Amino acid sequence: MQTHSTVASLRAALDAERKAGKRIAFVPTMGNLHEGHITLMRGAFQHGECIVSSIFVNRLQFGPKDDFDRYPRTFEADCARLVDAGVHHLFAPDENELYPTPQKYIVEPDPFLQSTLEGEFRPGHFHGVATVVLKLFNIVQPHAALFGKKDYQQFMVLSNMVRELNLRIDVVPGETVRATDGLALSSRNGYLSEKERAEAPHLYRLLVAMRDKILAGARDYEDLQAEAMAELVSRGWAPQYIAVRRRSDLKSPTAHDSGLVILAAAFLGTTRLIDNLEV
Repeated sequence: MQTHSTVASLRAALDAERKAGKRIAFVPTMGNLHEGHITLMRGAFQHGECIVSSIFVNRLQFGPKDDFDRYPRTFEADCARLVDAGVHHLFAPDENELYPTPQKYIVEPDPFLQSTLEGEFRPGHFHGVATVVLKLFNIVQPHAALFGKKDYQQFMVLSNMVRELNLRIDVVPGETVRATDGLALSSRNGYLSEKERAEAPHLYRLLVAMRDKILAGARDYEDLQAEAMAELVSRGWAPQYIAVRRRSDLKSPTAHDSGLVILAAAFLGTTRLIDNLEV
């Protein structure tokens, strides 16, 4: 694996790969890699012969109360995992390389997606994500880019950006990878205490129970959401939202809509967990 710290180095290497007729598949990350990331890397081989990843903790997407400084940096371990996964090129710039001047041009996603669910509780988050991903797309110029569906709303923001800006990139979703007890793999799971880690899978079990009720005919979504929120509170969680939405646009469904997804975000102790489950 070749590791590049500058835009010029990466571009030169990828120009050579393209001249050799290779399709480029790209998996951007913030590092602290787990099996969910590695599954995306392995899946990338279905979409290209040259696999590129990036590690960059993007300050622009962290709010004032978020954990930018606390976010784990595990670069050497991450590189070893990427090598094992067969990644060909790693782009690992510092902030001055990716943001050589203050970023005054910002991507502003759909106002609705910026104001609901994750957008409501993390204001500014999605314009930070969309801006850095667009910069990375312009640098890497991939044929395909892969993103995990655990960040369901983020995937929608990015796929909509690619479509509306006419980028020639296939945006490929990766299914959520879970531990054997159902907990969605996340870099933030490492913040959980032993007791919290034992409780954390209940969020997924709650989503499964909601899905099963909907599949059995329940359509009183507000009641289902309220019951689930109350159950989490009773177990010591601090939920921010549990919402049944349409997959197509993340708007609230009518009783006649199909193609639904249940999304949730909740604090367990000081750790914020998110998850979702399609219906």
